[in-house]
Amino acid sequence: MDEQAHAARAMWNLLHDWWTMLPKEKRSLVAADAAIRQARKEIDWLGLLPAQAAQAILKTYFQAWKNCWDGRAEAPNFKARFRTVMSVDIPQGRDLNVTRVHRRWGMVNIPKIGRVRFRWTKDLPVGRRANSDNRITGARMVKDALGWHIAFRVQVLEPKPKPHTGPEVGIDVGLTVPLALSDGGTETHRPWLTGKEQVKLVRLERRAAHRKSFRERGEKTSRRLHRTYDRIQALRARAKRRCLDWQHQTTTAIAKKYGTVVVEALTVTNMVKSAKGTVMAPGKTVAQKSGLNRAISAEAWGRTIELLTYKTARNGGTLQKVPAPGTSQRCSACGFTTPGSRENQALFVCKNPDCGWSGNADHNASRNVLHLYRMGLALIPAAGRAVVRRARRVKPVAAR
Repeated sequence: MDEQAHAARAMWNLLHDWWTMLPKEKRSLVAADAAIRQARKEIDWLGLLPAQAAQAILKTYFQAWKNCWDGRAEAPNFKARFRTVMSVDIPQGRDLNVTRVHRRWGMVNIPKIGRVRFRWTKDLPVGRRANSDNRITGARMVKDALGWHIAFRVQVLEPKPKPHTGPEVGIDVGLTVPLALSDGGTETHRPWLTGKEQVKLVRLERRAAHRKSFRERGEKTSRRLHRTYDRIQALRARAKRRCLDWQHQTTTAIAKKYGTVVVEALTVTNMVKSAKGTVMAPGKTVAQKSGLNRAISAEAWGRTIELLTYKTARNGGTLQKVPAPGTSQRCSACGFTTPGSRENQALFVCKNPDCGWSGNADHNASRNVLHLYRMGLALIPAAGRAVVRRARRVKPVAAR
């Protein structure tokens, strides 16, 4: 499986070089297909990759250029060995021959490898349950620090969901409280790594830095250092898996309970930019900003919103986005923004003499998020930019 993954990466790189070196008038899908067939015949280690997987690489590469031409993504580029996820695509589901051995394990046929056992973690349409509407259409093998995994592509016919009649809720994402709901509820989690695992991660990172200090510039990385890097990646992969599991369970519960979910339109990539600055104008509090960036990246706010988007639609609800500026400093009771109202990370005290409301800062922000939606300030993405929708004029009252 490792050899097939390396062959797939090399096939992509060779195809990319061949495509970019040819004149534009000679580039075509037919010519690329002929070049791939010839390369698999003449180069032995490229022949380790199944023909279907090679055709899937060609299809993916051509789709990447179409996405670039349409302005949806950047141009495809070279795949480096140590910065690319090892994966192999199996585009045809009929060759997999998936069977269930018992409750926890199943068997699948991998081209040029044979029958492989895999952990059965989700129901699949196999046997009598498989038909023209519910069937496995393909699979993809992916390797991370914890080993090889297989993800099946399944075509399932589902009925159109009925409109969700549940209540509306505003959600404020944060670090101390991951998800704060406008109805007073919160969604929290434990640290992704236990205390012993965190100590082990720090020890391994220090060991890697110590061993790296003895390596001369341009010298090949030792096997000991590679093993240390592998152990660090395994711990981080375990933390990522726990984070994804918590996100799936939490977003599923929210999508089933609420009919309309309102979140802030955050640009996370701008929030985690480095504060180093330049040589002429160096940044300030760089270490604190780096720690904040790591904490934001660990929470994966963008993935949480992405999961909520399709899960609310699957349950008949909707997800709306509102402008983010001012939601944390504005009082949800009177609507005024006064300096110094956010006394600390957890407490909000309105400095308006006629109000004086106080409460949890995250709960206050989630109420402001919901109130912006009720005022008709939802954002509609149009041609790559956000447009403010004013549905109707609503008297600005406190969100309840």
